[in-house]
Amino acid sequence: MSCGLYSMSDKEFDKTLDLTKVKPYGDTMNDGKVQLSFTLPVPASAEATEAAKQLLKSMGFENPLVVYFRELTPGYTFFNCYGSTVHTVDFTSIYVPKVESTVMDMDQTDNFIRENIGRKLVVVGASTGTDAHTVGIDAIMNMKGYAGHFGLERYDMFEAYNLGSQVPNEDFLAKAIELNADALLVSQTVTQKDVHIKNMTELVELMEAEGLRDKMILVCGGPRISHELAKELGYDAGFGMNSYADDVASFIVHEFVKRMSVK
Repeated sequence: MSCGLYSMSDKEFDKTLDLTKVKPYGDTMNDGKVQLSFTLPVPASAEATEAAKQLLKSMGFENPLVVYFRELTPGYTFFNCYGSTVHTVDFTSIYVPKVESTVMDMDQTDNFIRENIGRKLVVVGASTGTDAHTVGIDAIMNMKGYAGHFGLERYDMFEAYNLGSQVPNEDFLAKAIELNADALLVSQTVTQKDVHIKNMTELVELMEAEGLRDKMILVCGGPRISHELAKELGYDAGFGMNSYADDVASFIVHEFVKRMSVK
């Protein structure tokens, strides 16, 4: 096959895909190409660049290349690098716990509540603890929602209360009791030193002490939250990246109906 100034045979491209030995894809199948960025606590220099390359080799990258570096502050250098990893993963053996719930849009959810519950569900949400970020809880609860997915405030059959950020767990739970909440939504964006783990665990312990854990659906979400982590910490569900109000609302209503059938 001729292309411009050179010829390239299809045989030179490895097009095979073995799901038991998956590698990153850059330009061609199985080339293992990876872009990696990191900071080393050393001054910007030729020695620093060599240190970055050696680090890449020790991490299992072939043909390491530093394409950009810059001193962030005296004694610290940022690197942008490329390399080809020699490692693979067996994709066929991977199992990730996920929220098992049929996702419905806003109208479908409202109709589901009318037909199966018969009243509005009360949902209270907040960024709890010291977390001052509201982008996550706002995306799920505010009327305008996010990326075309309307928030719970826009649903006819939800009574949604967004308490904002930096809400202590004690105040959060007290408000939930006052409003007779059916579900609690906890957003956690700040995760340095696992502060989100401590905060989320504290809320579960407070609910258990008040005898409320089984009486309210407890959901958490955030960029580093997974369903597996949420379950480990005592939550009913966890939603991470690329989650919307549709996902959360659908889980809440299905979980509520499931609990109704058990009573």
